[in-house]
Amino acid sequence: MISITAILKSKPEHLIEVQNLLAHLVAETRKEAACIRYDLHTSENVFILWEEWKDQVGLDLHNSQSYLQDFIKKTESLVSTPIQVYKTAQVL
Repeated sequence: MISITAILKSKPEHLIEVQNLLAHLVAETRKEAACIRYDLHTSENVFILWEEWKDQVGLDLHNSQSYLQDFIKKTESLVSTPIQVYKTAQVL
């Protein structure tokens, strides 16, 4: 299993737009066969995606999906810092 944590910080004036784009991304991603978990968390204007994938092939397929690519392009000007993505391993 592969774990990913992605962190986005919306510009305050684009909070609702980013939230709506994320809602669409989550809904589409959860349909993918290799997706075990794709949860969205938030605190003020910070959004955190907690992802778990069956394998690297499934993650690679996700990364090539048009809805993910569209999300990345659309949010470039809506976030205050670049999206941070961490591939992590569970310690405990």
